[in-house]
Amino acid sequence: MVKAHMARIGFYSGSFDPVTLGHTDVIRRAAGLLDRLVIGIGVNPGKAPMFDDNERVAMLEDEVRPIAEATKTEIAVVTFSGLAVDAAQMHKASIIIRGLRDGTDFDYEMQMAGMNGEMAPEIQTVYVAASPAVRHIAANLVRAVATMGGDPSPFVSKGVLKRLKAKAAKPR
Repeated sequence: MVKAHMARIGFYSGSFDPVTLGHTDVIRRAAGLLDRLVIGIGVNPGKAPMFDDNERVAMLEDEVRPIAEATKTEIAVVTFSGLAVDAAQMHKASIIIRGLRDGTDFDYEMQMAGMNGEMAPEIQTVYVAASPAVRHIAANLVRAVATMGGDPSPFVSKGVLKRLKAKAAKPR
């Protein structure tokens, strides 16, 4: 008996403050595995991000457009508050995508997968190992480089770089 193909929907969450080449690497590779990818920007009212929610949505939409076209995958960008696993359920995802850079990420993500598995056993966590060329990139370090007058261009796209330089030039 042949099973009917159910849409493979994935949910990839993060703060994306800013969107880095590491994020887009994971998005590109995950999109190739899925029919639909929902990228969830976590909104934490207790934190003051460099880029507001609307700026992060616009940045991500610009970054994922060519990925969606190249992979023929529907990619949506949304914001959410609360637990990522709840947002994944709300968007009918059966897969949570997580990027891994190193062993530290792995240890943390294994704990999260265990917790999410208890809360939503129908959702599987799939890890996407970061490509070696972007494995060292972390958004918090990119922000630090930009705000301290360094050159963040090796870590972000040209579009994000323009926004990052404009934002870093303004006093917070």
